[in-house]
Amino acid sequence: MTRQLAPHPSVKPKRPPGQDGKVPRRRWTARTRRDFFVFLAMALPNLVLIAVFTYRPLFSNIYYSTLDWTLGSPTATVVGLANYATFFNSNDAPKVLGTTAVFTLVTVGGSMILGLLVALALNAKVRGTTFARSAVFAPYVLSGVGVGLVWLFIFDPGYGVLAWLLRGIGQQSPQWINDPQLSLVMVILVYVWKNLGYCAVVYLAGLQSLPQEVMEAASLDGANGFRRFVSISLPLLSPTTFFLLITTMLSSLQAFDLIRIMTPLGTGTSTLIYEAYLQAFGAYNRAGYSAAISVVLFAILLVITVLQLRFVERKVHYS
Repeated sequence: MTRQLAPHPSVKPKRPPGQDGKVPRRRWTARTRRDFFVFLAMALPNLVLIAVFTYRPLFSNIYYSTLDWTLGSPTATVVGLANYATFFNSNDAPKVLGTTAVFTLVTVGGSMILGLLVALALNAKVRGTTFARSAVFAPYVLSGVGVGLVWLFIFDPGYGVLAWLLRGIGQQSPQWINDPQLSLVMVILVYVWKNLGYCAVVYLAGLQSLPQEVMEAASLDGANGFRRFVSISLPLLSPTTFFLLITTMLSSLQAFDLIRIMTPLGTGTSTLIYEAYLQAFGAYNRAGYSAAISVVLFAILLVITVLQLRFVERKVHYS
């Protein structure tokens, strides 16, 4: 029988790493160095591009907003927050902010609601759904300039297709382009038509990922299609809705191409981003004032995104 001897009192027993409450230091081995340099080689070009083409223009624009600078002039005067005060105290500020709010809310709501309805129709197992999905999504990938030119021809009150159809039934075409209220309606209709395909495809992907066993169990319990949609599908689609809410709102606040093509003077359609364009590259050449309007738009985008992530995400069901 083997007898185990007790350790000498002067010999301290070895403890496994981490039992003394201290986190063991990670050794800088050759493999660790190699992994670090591989990560640096992969990430550094992207970080440099983001810094050069995103953050540098952002901070430069914030600096330009503090200048009284005419575009093309070699000199500028530092005026601090005077450009912001001029914008918010001007008569155009409520109109521009109101137009931006109306355009954003209507286009986001219209695109998401119609996109969900189209997704429900495309989710049905009938013939021709593949072609229908392609046809619905096609306008989203088309050039905004091309789409604007085509719809401008349709809405033209003199020789447009819509005017020709209305004359055929004895009606006069509305002045879509010259009336400030109708021009905003015209641009909203075209923007919703162009972007609902994106919402439809994203919602369709969400619908097809829903657990079918839950739907079948609800059907066996006697729930009809509308009840299953309201009580089960909509809550489970909340991550998709949250994603679309953020992306479509940011896209609508930055919509430019359709407004530029269909209403070059911004009559009734002067949103924040288009007002910044007109002030810098229109008849005014007020680059500093335009930069201040751009900073206001950036602040609005930042606040909306933070609020959505902070409060709206609480209503999202991820499981």
